Amino acid sequence: MRLTRGEHLTNEELKTSYAVVRHNVRTYESAGVVQIVKGRHNAELTLKNFEVEQSPADRHEGWRYFLEKSTLKAGTDPAEATELRQAELEQRESKATQDSEGNGGFSR
Repeated sequence: MRLTRGEHLTNEELKTSYAVVRHNVRTYESAGVVQIVKGRHNAELTLKNFEVEQSPADRHEGWRYFLEKSTLKAGTDPAEATELRQAELEQRESKATQDSEGNGGFSR
């Protein structure tokens, strides 16, 4: 989602943190969080910078970046952010598995 002239960000969009995550679209491998940024506009600019600085060979190999809302503070160490993000994903997956097992194997 890009801002166009005359568009305004909401207070939430200004205060929310975003994780810039690197992943491979060919192998589905995640390289983890590369940066935590505050505000949607800043996150989009940071994402664009990563894409511009990316080598053609790296992109050809399938490496891409995406944004994800995060509860982590902007500036959190990328290695720590990656560990915390992974733990959160595993927790959500575990909860989803438990919910579907308790629901006769069907999703709601």
